[in-house]
Amino acid sequence: MHSPEVRDRARRLYLSGRTVSATARSVGLPYRTVWDWCHGRVAPAVRGTAARCFRCHPGTAPPPDAATYAYLLGLYLGDGHLVTRVRVPVLRISCAERWPGLIDACESAMRAVLAGSVQRVPQVGCVSVQSYGKHWPCLLPQHGPGKKHERAIALTDWQQPIVDRHAGDFLRGLFHSDGARFANTVTVRGKSYVYPRYMFVNLSTDIMRLCQESLDALGIAWRMNRPTSLSVARRGAVAALDRYVGPKT
Repeated sequence: MHSPEVRDRARRLYLSGRTVSATARSVGLPYRTVWDWCHGRVAPAVRGTAARCFRCHPGTAPPPDAATYAYLLGLYLGDGHLVTRVRVPVLRISCAERWPGLIDACESAMRAVLAGSVQRVPQVGCVSVQSYGKHWPCLLPQHGPGKKHERAIALTDWQQPIVDRHAGDFLRGLFHSDGARFANTVTVRGKSYVYPRYMFVNLSTDIMRLCQESLDALGIAWRMNRPTSLSVARRGAVAALDRYVGPKT
């Protein structure tokens, strides 16, 4: 599918006096395609998510709002699921119902990245924020059969620069989905101490590695307290992560 800009350029060249053959050579497309455009047989305008998919239109990658995309990617890798075995793929992200601000942020991110419409489907203890769109698989290529922790998860060559530049937004998505900020209490020699702490829990070693790499990129200290659980507990590290994540609302 060719962008409206390419079709318009071909028609302008033809109307300026060029032959169909010369126009086809100028835009680098087949003669028959350009002939149809020049003689009024133009394909219907691109509608729906196709018009907003930054991966399907030349010259439009990276996404217009890369920070929001990084956040949505983090949400998806944490608690998201992309169903592709249906006529129109559907992206679903589960959000705990006790965090209405998170539900709002998830819906806003979907709309900013691709969605024309978003539904909130109540579930037991959570809300499934979902959006149908044929082009979600273009933007979330980590989808696949089975659970995420049972298959390899890796960023593509176009996703990695986005996450590198917006590591804080990516971490916010990860911690908003599979993480938490809470008051941790420890007792030393009979005296109790309370301090803020972040935890991120995920069964996928690949997703955990992405979280670790983004924390490293921002200079935020972390440690693995269990094989599937990452902790950020040092005072300076918590303060640094607060600038990007903060408590859920």
